[in-house]
Amino acid sequence: MTYRTRSSDPARHRLRRAVLAGVLAAWACGASAMQLEATTSEPRAFGYQVGDMVSRTVTVEQPDGLLLDETSVPRPGARGKALELRSVERSSSGQSGGRRLEFKLAYQVFLSPPEPRTLEMPSFTLRFKGEPRAQELRIESWPVTVAPLVPVDVSSRHGLGELRPDAAPPLIDTRFGRYRLVAYGCVALVLLAWLAHVYIGLPWWGRAHRPFTMAWRTLRGLTPASPDAQWREAYQRLHAALNQSMGEVVFEQGIDRFVGARPRFAHLRDDLATFFAQSRNEFFGAGAAAKADRNWLIEFCRRCRDAERGSA
Repeated sequence: MTYRTRSSDPARHRLRRAVLAGVLAAWACGASAMQLEATTSEPRAFGYQVGDMVSRTVTVEQPDGLLLDETSVPRPGARGKALELRSVERSSSGQSGGRRLEFKLAYQVFLSPPEPRTLEMPSFTLRFKGEPRAQELRIESWPVTVAPLVPVDVSSRHGLGELRPDAAPPLIDTRFGRYRLVAYGCVALVLLAWLAHVYIGLPWWGRAHRPFTMAWRTLRGLTPASPDAQWREAYQRLHAALNQSMGEVVFEQGIDRFVGARPRFAHLRDDLATFFAQSRNEFFGAGAAAKADRNWLIEFCRRCRDAERGSA
């Protein structure tokens, strides 16, 4: 008996194995590959007022080979808008076949409308660079309804209608403050009076009551024809002025001691000697001879007054 067997083709078997391996590899790659996609967790779309914070979360599945373009991520700012992006918090975690990116965007309401109004959390596009090609993900906008703080039509009941006038400021008892001010004013006046007395009154009084200044007041009104009694009083006034300036009685022989104690009168040493001679003649000599020198006596008194002032 003759048996017939089927011959096997080695090339055909190798082709079958290659095809099966390719199919299995393609299936394995398709099962493990991650696609670029995003999911959002949205806040409620109503019930907000001015000042409230609204947050939305965006989760992105980023496969290996792609890299996020940082310039496409929204940035806080844009002042003056009704809905302002205040902060962007992000986190990243690794997973099989890529990474998971999470963005938490916090917005604040800056609008107080007179009636309910719907705002839009703006859309944005995330861009990714890499292989096999650059890709983009668009995150759509989300509505946010903002309500007014108070209704448009307010009850006309007292206290709820038109703006109420400002309350009067509370009165403060200022009596004690006024008393203190009066006391301070009195003390200030006393101090000013004392300063005026020390720096104005006393110097003026001292200048007005200098010995030769007072004597000059007596002599300046005399004339050679004045009575002899007035001239004798004038001599006595001059002697009194000398004695008061020296602090003791000054005689003719004490002229040098007087000039040494009062240097201001040094240039009047000869005039002082003449004065004592004239005085001796007035009181103990002939009156007719003394009358001829009365003009000189007036001028002598003036020079003594100037020397006393320090202006001579």
